[in-house]
Amino acid sequence: MKTYESCRKAYPVFLYKDYEIQDCGTHLAVTYHFEIPGLSVFEPTWQFPRDPSFPKERCDSRTLRSMIFGLGMVELISYWKIACPPKVVVSAGSLTREQIAWWKELYYLGLGEFFYTNRISADPDDFMELTSDAEEIKGEDLPVTAEEGLLIPIGGGKDSACTIELLKKSGQPLKTYIINPRGATLKTVEAAGLSMEDSIHAKRTLDARMLSLNKESYLNGHTPFSALVAFSSLITAYLWDLPYIALSNESSANESTVAGSTVNHQYSKSFKFESDFHRYEKTYIGSGIHYFSMLRPLSEFQIAKYFAGIPAYHEVFRSCNVGSKQDLWCGHCPKCLFVFLILSPFLSHKRLVEIFGRDLSNDPSMQEDFEKLVGVQSEKPFECVGSRDEVNAAVCLAIERMEQEEAPLPVLFAWYRKQPIYADAFPKRHSYDRYYDPAHLLPESFLALLTEACYGGKLPC
Repeated sequence: MKTYESCRKAYPVFLYKDYEIQDCGTHLAVTYHFEIPGLSVFEPTWQFPRDPSFPKERCDSRTLRSMIFGLGMVELISYWKIACPPKVVVSAGSLTREQIAWWKELYYLGLGEFFYTNRISADPDDFMELTSDAEEIKGEDLPVTAEEGLLIPIGGGKDSACTIELLKKSGQPLKTYIINPRGATLKTVEAAGLSMEDSIHAKRTLDARMLSLNKESYLNGHTPFSALVAFSSLITAYLWDLPYIALSNESSANESTVAGSTVNHQYSKSFKFESDFHRYEKTYIGSGIHYFSMLRPLSEFQIAKYFAGIPAYHEVFRSCNVGSKQDLWCGHCPKCLFVFLILSPFLSHKRLVEIFGRDLSNDPSMQEDFEKLVGVQSEKPFECVGSRDEVNAAVCLAIERMEQEEAPLPVLFAWYRKQPIYADAFPKRHSYDRYYDPAHLLPESFLALLTEACYGGKLPC
């Protein structure tokens, strides 16, 4: 494995040279041009389907170009991390001092897991010198014109299914958005009863040279993928004249993965990023599109409860990264275990075993992941999982039900039942029944839908 220090010394500069936009009639093709001098050039691509009635003059607008430039600013981090050059020069668009600070914060916090798992002591000020030598992006400011219409990014898990079901009641036109479609994402659209004609599929292609360098032991690790979703969904909503983008990120995403630190696997799903992105878009892009998360006031616990009541998705949803290419639950990873646990108070044990194909709570090999999820260990799994407290609440409720039914406890539950953490968590097992996080960006009409569905029509005081 190459080291952080040796790579930075050997490759001191990263270049975001430019990007190309090609109007192919049915879609826009975007190619980015990055380079680490002395190592490699990189040319990742995106394809965005566009509404046939999309005005041609908007293809040359400053608004669209600012979005595409911004997507490149996120995309570059996947290539920068190969060698972590200390200087990044942006020639594809101009950056103000405030923008530079915004991007550096996103990079630093979004790469928290990367730095942590690679044992890199990166300073938030000195890990990167970000400069721009370009002129301002030219063209007209042409925001969206429609007043109604929602774009819902789909990941294939339970969260986006809940967002769809909540917003189907809005009466507004819905379109779903998928990056590189796979089984679960397409099946989610079908299970929702939505038309595949209203499902917009973007294609992202990584540069093969990056993948090759990863195999050669250059630096690798987690990057803020949800920031890519943010900018790419903004482009898609603009190309289809949709004024709302409804994400499916919840309050639980705000909790750090490593207790007592800023290291958060889900940083770009956090409310901090959501509000920062919302502000950046309004200040530097001005598309007229409102970006928010429909589930932000909720915890993972509440989402699991709501999801349990929409059985049309139970056979098709998938959240397992290990099994994503085969469209299955691997049944052995911390993400599978978390979803099993968080659903355990709301679905029967038998039904959970049917969904996952095995009893994850009765697998001794999952002990370490279980301890991380409930907080016995300070480091949570580096996956998109809920908070420690709500996992404890879910496990306590599942144990309570099984004991009332006089059913034998599976091995992980039997172990947990004897631990001090159980005695502490059991009295608080109902603490998420009426949980509400007021830090959100939901428009009033959409908040009313959430309030009716999840709080009986009245928000908690």
